[in-house]
Amino acid sequence: MLRYWMTAVVMMLATVPGLAQVSTWEIDSAHSGAHFSVRHLMIATVRGEFRKVTGTLNMDEKDISKSSVEAVIDTTTIDTHEERRDNHLKSADFFDVAKFPTITFKSKSVTR
Repeated sequence: MLRYWMTAVVMMLATVPGLAQVSTWEIDSAHSGAHFSVRHLMIATVRGEFRKVTGTLNMDEKDISKSSVEAVIDTTTIDTHEERRDNHLKSADFFDVAKFPTITFKSKSVTR
């Protein structure tokens, strides 16, 4: 889902007129998040999010293939609206936030 979101951001910014040829954009943590949904026991869908996402979009308007995106998700901010489940997801059984407090996404390529 993050990949599609980043693609949408790149496409949206590529269409804004009047931007410099090379520009850097910071992800606004106060207004961003990484959302997910997972099937649970084939009965219900659990939805949640990581509430803190930071990162940078470097966009080269002349050659979009020289652009890049990097996003960092703070795994300690996972929220499924169920404290016991969130604590379990933070444990070594899943994200092991004590060892891995972040998830980093780095683009391999950017295309128009």
